[in-house]
Parts: sequence; structure tokens; C-alpha cells
Amino acid sequence: MYLTADLMFFSQEKTEKASPKKKQDSRKKGQVAKSSDVNTAIILLFVFLFLWLIGSYASERLFKMSSYTFEHLLTLELTERNVQALFLDLTMEVVWIVGPIMFVAMIGAIISNYMQVGFLFAPEAIKMKLSKMDPIQGFKRIYSVRALVEFLKSMLKISLVGIVTFTIIWIYVDDILSLGLYSVGDSATMIGSLTVIMGLAVALLLIFLGILDYLYQKYDHEKNIRMSKQDVKDEHKKSEGDPLIKSRMKEKQRQLATSRMMQEVPKADVVITNPTHYAVALKYDEGNMEAPVITAKGVDYVALKLIGIAKNNDVITVENRPLARALYAQADIGQEVPEELFKAVAEILAYVYRLNKQAGQ
Repeated sequence: MYLTADLMFFSQEKTEKASPKKKQDSRKKGQVAKSSDVNTAIILLFVFLFLWLIGSYASERLFKMSSYTFEHLLTLELTERNVQALFLDLTMEVVWIVGPIMFVAMIGAIISNYMQVGFLFAPEAIKMKLSKMDPIQGFKRIYSVRALVEFLKSMLKISLVGIVTFTIIWIYVDDILSLGLYSVGDSATMIGSLTVIMGLAVALLLIFLGILDYLYQKYDHEKNIRMSKQDVKDEHKKSEGDPLIKSRMKEKQRQLATSRMMQEVPKADVVITNPTHYAVALKYDEGNMEAPVITAKGVDYVALKLIGIAKNNDVITVENRPLARALYAQADIGQEVPEELFKAVAEILAYVYRLNKQAGQ
């Protein structure tokens, strides 16, 4: 009894790699190897590269909006119509400044996801499931090994990002302390440049960490979708079909094929026999066929049944053991008689035609 329990335990232990079908099923459910760190890193890289390219454009529009606000809007009469127009103008300015940045961030998010999982539409992943609201399962997820790993990763990222930003600030500390000596425009330009430099440095750091995290997520995903030996057997059984059902289907197909074959026996010119173990029915139409064609064949029980149908339908049977065996072995139903057997078959057909002529057929 203990041996049986041990065997059951080992058969249920998930030690086998996931099959292609299991991977495809998991993908349909939205269960794929993906790192959120890669998404964050790519989005940051795209955004700060874009800011580096259009920084002058964005700062120019900001200064124009600020100047216009201080020069005109502060003295504007507060009426419902003026407030509405002011709100629309400021909203459009913000859209022109922030809109391109948000668009670039969206492109970065799409590219980062496509790089990791390709094109994937998995509505089942967002389907409402009551099991997701189970507090016990939620507690287990919070206090699990995976949660601990994620916590340690987060602390590591925060520490490294802090070190990188502190290092850049330390490098530019003299310029930062001299900001009071610069004009407002120069100060804003310097702060913007410093922000972009820190953003690009953090993005590159997160890309490196994201690659490591993606490798870990891929390993963890493949580990989670492993299969037990029993799972592999069950999947194979499902894909191949139940052996019992398959054998029944094959038997049914054989019966149908035999039935169709027997329907061709009354149309044959001759049946060559062994005399009881082999039987081969031949048909030859000089106007439509280049050589005689095998219309039916069988051994043992099928041969006896074939011979019986031939006798009941006045089809001549000729005993020729070597020829019957050769025809059965060398040609299938619907095929022409092999060339090396032409002479022997021709002699038998000539004999059959003579008998038919003598009988007045």
C-alpha cells in the first residue's frame, strides 16, 4: 500500500517540461513570462529620449504660457465666459506639451510588451472570477516566496536608482549650488538637462535589471506550468484519442471498406483463388483499361466470403495458388496488375472468355 502511494506521489510530481499544447493553453489564458521592469525601463527610455529631443520646444511653450499668464491673465476680468475660454486655452497648451510625451510612452509600452510576448489577445485573463476574491488565497499570495522575492527586487531597484541619481547629483553639485547666479531661463534649462540625464541613466539601469528579471520570470513561468508524468499521459491520450475508441473506429472503417469491396465482386470478370486462403477479383475493360485491375481481395474469412459472393453471382473462380498469392502481395485494390504477372493473368482471362463464349454469354 505504501509503495502504491509513493508511485502515485511521484506520478503527480510536476517534473516534466510543459508540452507545446500546455504552453499554448497557458498563453490563451494570458499566462506568459513577462517582466514589468522591462516595460517601465523601455517607457522611461523612450520618454526621456523624446524629452532630450524636444526639450527646447517644450520649454519654449512653457515660457510662452507663463509669460502670457503673468502679462494678460492676471488682469483678466473674472466672468463665466472668460474663465471658460481661459480653461480651454490652457488645456490646449497642456495637450500640446504633454500629449506627445504620453503618445511616446504608449508606443514604448506597446513595443516592450510585444518584445516579451508578441501579439497576444487573452480576454480570459481579465474575466471576472470569484476565486480571485478568496481572502485565503490572497493571504497566501501576499505571504509567499514569490512575494518575498518581489519585495527584495523592489528594495534592490530603489537602492540602485537612489545610488545612480545621487551619483549624478554629486557630479553636478557645483552647478546646482550655482543656480542662484543664473537667470530663470538658464536655471530651467539646466534643471531640465539634469533631469533628462538622470532619467536616461535610470532607464539604462532598469533595462539591465529588467533583462535579469525577465530571465527570472521566464524560469518561474516554465516552472509553474510544468507537468506531471500523469498529465503528459492524459494529454497524449486526449490528442491521440482513446485507444479503445480508435480501435472501434478502425474496425468500423474496415467493415465499410470490406462492404464496398464486396459490392464490386459481382462486376468482376474472374476471381483467382488459393483456393480458400486467398482470393483476388479482377476486372478488365479493353476499351477503358490498359491492364486488368484488382477490384477486391482478401484472406481466410474474407476470401471465403468473396468466393461465395462470386459463385452466387456466376463469376468464374479459377484456382491458381502462386498467382493468387502474388497478386495479393504485390498490388492493392484499385491498382493494375503488376507487369510481371501480365502473362499469367492474360492466360486466365482468355480461359474465362472462352468459357463465357461457350456458355453463350
